[in-house]
Amino acid sequence: MSADTDLYQEVVIEHKRSPRNFGTLPAPTHQARGHNPSCGDDLSVQLELDGDTIRDIRFHGSGCAISMASASMMTEAIRGKNVQTARELQQHFRAVLTGTEDPEGAPIGKLVSLAAVRRYPSRIKCGLLGWHALMHALNDEGAPAEEGVVTTRDGT
Repeated sequence: MSADTDLYQEVVIEHKRSPRNFGTLPAPTHQARGHNPSCGDDLSVQLELDGDTIRDIRFHGSGCAISMASASMMTEAIRGKNVQTARELQQHFRAVLTGTEDPEGAPIGKLVSLAAVRRYPSRIKCGLLGWHALMHALNDEGAPAEEGVVTTRDGT
């Protein structure tokens, strides 16, 4: 089985069972909540930015294996990186899941293990939920860390 065909790869199951960076930050500088009303997945992402660097990131909430694993892998991939790198990674990951970028050539690291999600259109929004919340939090730069809600409906 390959990353492009096996929806529940071992790495996805591992991140669902033991999500990385799960919990809350004591003093987030940015945060947002993602909610998918069609399935009930509900995740909040909290960031601590130091200038343009994501010093720390946490997420909490509940969701299916895909949304939890994706959020967990997202936190590992962007922690310690600058905001622009996080935005670029989100764009590539989104392109892979929506089928506009080939997983084999995409610079997304182990997030490629979620590439099979693109074969299940109803699950794309699950894979992108935490990323939507992350982008919403980053777009609220300079705003107090009040919890914004972004609701996904179309899976993009």
